[in-house]
Amino acid sequence: MSSSSAMVRILIKGGKVVNDDCTQEADVYIENGIIQQVGKELMIPGGAKVIDASGKLVLPGGIDTSVHLEETFMNAVTADDYYSGTKAALAGGTTMVIGHVLPEKNESLLEAYEKCRSSADSKSCCDYALHMGITWWGPKVQAEMEKLVREEGVNSFQMFMAYKDTFMLRDSELFQALQHCKDIGAVARVHAENGELVAEGAKEALDLGISGPEGIEISRPEELEAEATHRAITIANRAHCPIYLVSVSSMSAGDVVASAKMQGRVVHGETTTAHAVLNGMQYYHQDWCHAAAHVTVPPLRLDPSTPNYLMSLLGNDSLNVVASDHRPFTIKQKAMGKDDFTKIPHGLPGIQDRMSVIWEKGVIGGKIDENRFVAVTSSNAAKIYNLYPRKGRIIPGADADVVVWDPEGSKTISVDNQFQGGDVNLYEGLRCHGVPLVTISRGRLVYENGMFTCAEGSGKFCPLRTFPDYLYKKMVQREKSQAVKAVEREPYTGEVVAVVNSGKRDLGAPDLDTPTRPCTRHGGVRDLHESSFSLSGAQIDDNIPKRSSARILAPPGGRSSGIW
Repeated sequence: MSSSSAMVRILIKGGKVVNDDCTQEADVYIENGIIQQVGKELMIPGGAKVIDASGKLVLPGGIDTSVHLEETFMNAVTADDYYSGTKAALAGGTTMVIGHVLPEKNESLLEAYEKCRSSADSKSCCDYALHMGITWWGPKVQAEMEKLVREEGVNSFQMFMAYKDTFMLRDSELFQALQHCKDIGAVARVHAENGELVAEGAKEALDLGISGPEGIEISRPEELEAEATHRAITIANRAHCPIYLVSVSSMSAGDVVASAKMQGRVVHGETTTAHAVLNGMQYYHQDWCHAAAHVTVPPLRLDPSTPNYLMSLLGNDSLNVVASDHRPFTIKQKAMGKDDFTKIPHGLPGIQDRMSVIWEKGVIGGKIDENRFVAVTSSNAAKIYNLYPRKGRIIPGADADVVVWDPEGSKTISVDNQFQGGDVNLYEGLRCHGVPLVTISRGRLVYENGMFTCAEGSGKFCPLRTFPDYLYKKMVQREKSQAVKAVEREPYTGEVVAVVNSGKRDLGAPDLDTPTRPCTRHGGVRDLHESSFSLSGAQIDDNIPKRSSARILAPPGGRSSGIW
């Protein structure tokens, strides 16, 4: 705890406290970076700064579970580092972010982690944690995952079924990675797209002369996401590992997640602000810059009803979390793919606008209520990543990460007044009703009415504990109750026939060992569906003596007595 936060006393008076399960009129007293009291007519010491929240809502600070800050990706460096990115997050009502570490293939996970920490610790303005990308697989990766969990406070790992030849894991590798996540109690995040078919689709589009941003949508149809989502859930179920699907972008993939939950699978889903608000017609815009600015993966979907559908899935708990997946690039960086859409860096901005845009489209749009808004922007993330109730809830003893939210206030989003990096804003001109007035992080007033009072490096790294109950409690109990056991029986004591060694292949040969020639499917000598015609004149049944004649008593189809 910093000395500055230890001296600050804040009383938020007259507001409505909104948690994920209830709303109540109450005052909130903060001291030493902790929420000390919640209720009416509080007895507090003097000298506290009073914030009048009459007619306002008092929310837990937002938790953005997917941000890419100071990251090199597809030959470009993101337009935000941990200072500018977390500053923009605070302006939008987010008080904690979880960033990504993406090691190169064969790079040490520990070295990549240390490199990220050394930069982020000195820059972050709010609390942060880190996901580790599993971009290759081997015994060294397994050992380093365990060390990151045990010694460094990392409790989540992200696997990729896409990005062939760079990040993609084969099914067998994904299965082993999920098994290892279960063994060490980590959150297994999976990006689900069929990487093999995506690569084929991109090649096919380029061969057809499609080189613009529309190629990203053409080469990655939603059926490839739905198939991979189903496959990922199946693999996770076989590995007895809870699974967390990231960037769910389509109705069909959302249905797969919802169906798996109905079947009792331990599955959680995260979508992004952009996927829940925008559609893929942006890729067909006449302005190349506008179209390229929307390139991300999975792509925005063409069906205009997709955003509303995803927002409804957030509302009914089929999807649990909405993240910004903030990865901002400038138009000049996107222009690296001006002649080839596969070279346009994937990523969209949104760390600052996430909460206001979801309030506008979700709460004002009638898809979710204020309590569900808190759940998908903060509380569920805290539960999944083992931060709850220290974060994600306004109760005595919790971290003082609090936002005073004005449900009647409004603002028009524009690139001209944003704090986040990049030279475009996807929601340009969108008028949002519902804005953060005051943001408190770790008990410090860091943002008020457009003014910052936070210092670079004042945020802290939050070590995350393993085996979150929200994911593992049900899974552990299920594994106990559904454990596979051998049948207890008397051993067989009878005779055993001698093995006949005919020189032929064993019938139990692996699937990859295909016979040299297909067997006939019918009992007769020659299968006319599998012709054995040979240009040499020799036939497969030449060695079988031919009968001189055969009398046909009832020819196929019966006797003919007609004019023929």
